[in-house]
Amino acid sequence: MSTAAERAAHLELVGRLKSAYPEMPDAPPPDLLDHERFLAYMKTVHDVGGEPDAPMKYENKDYEYWEHMTYVICEVLAWRGIWLSEERRRIGNVDVGRAVYQGFPYYGRWLWAVARVLVEKHHISLGELTQRMVEVQARYEGGLAGRKLEAQPKSAGDGADVTRNEHHIRAVGKGDPQVYAGQAGEPRFRVGDAVKVRELPILLYTRTPEYVRGARGEIAEVTYESPAAEDETWDRADATPEWFYIVRFNQSELWHGYTGTASDTLQTEIPERWLERA
Repeated sequence: MSTAAERAAHLELVGRLKSAYPEMPDAPPPDLLDHERFLAYMKTVHDVGGEPDAPMKYENKDYEYWEHMTYVICEVLAWRGIWLSEERRRIGNVDVGRAVYQGFPYYGRWLWAVARVLVEKHHISLGELTQRMVEVQARYEGGLAGRKLEAQPKSAGDGADVTRNEHHIRAVGKGDPQVYAGQAGEPRFRVGDAVKVRELPILLYTRTPEYVRGARGEIAEVTYESPAAEDETWDRADATPEWFYIVRFNQSELWHGYTGTASDTLQTEIPERWLERA
């Protein structure tokens, strides 16, 4: 049982970690919210490329057991038709708020997405899930002590009547995005074409990074056909496939004050809807 002091300390920690724009009050009145600040609020939290930040030392590490098992759970959920990978990316990487996105471990957000999807698609109630968490805590009271987590029970009930998406059925034996081959028509662009990335409104989710929007580049490769992330992530069975392209950009034109050589390039994958001829 927590004490009043412990609860106060926790709320103080939450206050320090919450996502905030210090120059603005919480829930500002409309007259304080100009267009630039509106765009800043609407920016999807996973689109962090190019944002200023402190230098970070890269250290390679082995995945921990729970990270491996989280990956397996997510792959099985996709394989069994419970979700699309793009659904997991959106729910695990976007619908969590900036503080959680930047504060949680990478696979911690994946695990968060598992709970969200299973509850929202009515595969388990939130009450059932929290009760099971209490049971697991009791089972391993005092820590794992060298043991590995084991599912108990291994399975329950008949899954034949579980509602699943249709994509995994169509993709069996073909793969993704190969399942969409031949559905997008002729590609609008060819290798070598000069293109410009459109500056479309961003609502809820995108996989086109902000740092290339409005920039000019060149088609380096015509890759495959697939629904764009903005449609596929909502499990739209009727989403129209389109061509994806690898676009090459000159780094000196992407980054203000870039100090590298004039020949440095960056490549990223972009769906056709985001591109226009330069």
